[in-house]
Amino acid sequence: MAASTLVNPKKYAALLVRALPTAIETEKEHKRALNVVESLMDKGETLSPEEDALLKLLVRLIQSFEDDRYPVGDTSTPASILQTLMEQRSLTHKDVWRLFGSKGVASEVLNGKRAISKTHAKALAEFFHVDAGLFL
Repeated sequence: MAASTLVNPKKYAALLVRALPTAIETEKEHKRALNVVESLMDKGETLSPEEDALLKLLVRLIQSFEDDRYPVGDTSTPASILQTLMEQRSLTHKDVWRLFGSKGVASEVLNGKRAISKTHAKALAEFFHVDAGLFL
């Protein structure tokens, strides 16, 4: 994400008009917000300060919706949390194995035969926009 710098109100307002961020209440709104976040993240380090601000806002809205809609109970395991996050986004093993560095490690984690390492937890947290502690 871009470094914190001053946001140009006019440029930010134009982005807000295009994105129309609101409290997310339906799966359709959730998917739309995720698509906007994904397109912003595809820009990588070239985000403008205005795009960075919009990205942060959308991530908070998405997180709030997911926390309300998909609460994670105390009985959840890191592997089950990963499975839930993948299901919510219609992801498969193929979509996340690169985060583990190999298909074999990903399979072992997803099948509960291997714990999620700190390195993998950080990668998963960044990918899913959640706290790394969920996977440890």
